[in-house]
Amino acid sequence: MSADTRSLNPAVVLPRWMPFEWLVALRFLREGRVQTAFIIGGVAIGVGVIVFMSALLSGLQANFVKRVLTGQAHIQLLPPKEVARALRGADPQAIEGSIVQSPLQRLKSIDQWQSVAAQIKALPEVSVVSPAVNGSALVVRGDASRAISVVGIEPELYFRIVPMPEKIVRGSARLTVNDILIGTELASDLGVSVGDKLRVTAASGSANTLTITGIFDLGNKGANARTTLMALRSAQSLLGLPGGVSALDVTVHDVYAAEVVARHITALTGVQADSWIKTNEQFFTAVSAQTTANTAIRVFVGLSVAFGIASVLVVSVVQKSREIGILRAMGITRGQILRIFLLQGGLLGLGGAVVGSLLGSLGMVVWQQVQRNPDGTVMFAVSLEPLMFATALLLATVTGLLASFAPAMRAARLDPVVAIRG
Repeated sequence: MSADTRSLNPAVVLPRWMPFEWLVALRFLREGRVQTAFIIGGVAIGVGVIVFMSALLSGLQANFVKRVLTGQAHIQLLPPKEVARALRGADPQAIEGSIVQSPLQRLKSIDQWQSVAAQIKALPEVSVVSPAVNGSALVVRGDASRAISVVGIEPELYFRIVPMPEKIVRGSARLTVNDILIGTELASDLGVSVGDKLRVTAASGSANTLTITGIFDLGNKGANARTTLMALRSAQSLLGLPGGVSALDVTVHDVYAAEVVARHITALTGVQADSWIKTNEQFFTAVSAQTTANTAIRVFVGLSVAFGIASVLVVSVVQKSREIGILRAMGITRGQILRIFLLQGGLLGLGGAVVGSLLGSLGMVVWQQVQRNPDGTVMFAVSLEPLMFATALLLATVTGLLASFAPAMRAARLDPVVAIRG
């Protein structure tokens, strides 16, 4: 056996049970171990960056969305606004009033809100539907008074949308017809605490005296100074809306599909439905921009990995031209040569992806230990999902296969006589 054929005989150091293409591909990678190590390192760095950035941005977006939605519903249904209509006489083209002034918006109930709520609850995308009454009032304590926003709720439903028990800093989240929950700023301004009584007066003149059962912190100073919660029946009586509701708060299973669901609800019920995406348009634009940036990072890193693998395999084809010629002279088909180099590209991508996933995970663990809030807690939760790693492995392997296609075609087209003479 000649030196060239002996060097090409994979059975010397590799098991015979492996397919021929795998034996030769592994032999070529072993012989060029320095090049192999460099390209696996390059792929690993690229995949590590993708894993790290994907986990970081996903955690950051989830944290932002959670903070925005922690105090509001995904979708809110509101009664239609009142509009002024011009008076017309016998001539339909002639308007009697020269000035048409917009009417003052009164507190109104959603028509047949029970049936509307039942229709919405039946939708598979919807999780919770909670009726609410929203209005303004004046709270008085001795000589002090403050304008407040009254929110009347059904606690067992509303607390599934806004986890108010988690936000209580003093007292409890108990709400009966004689109870009220207030924010920390309002409690400080009025000098009250749990167990004290407040007199709440609506614009219509109706009033009620309620007992403070809990003081909450919504994480927003303005909201803590204005927002108050009371039982739905108490708010209906105070605001002059007996049996009615001024809003239906809705949560959906997929928060990013809220706008689509809101449009479907409007088409189904005829009631105006505003999603959190519409009411927080600038925030959602920023989240979308982060997603676009993350995708761009993945694309450019993937391109750099592809060009790195392709360049190494092109050099390998030039270096292995004589061996390829000998293999062709021994009866190896072009298809087998093609598969040999495709396997090399796939193995380089897979090996780099495995190492890169470990590097990205390690980097995320270190980052979470270093970057913490002033109180020592984790800045925000980051989950390393198995699907993310599976996707990284698959994309890196496919990228390696695609990058190796051109060098593989070049190797398969080599003329054995010219290759051996060269």
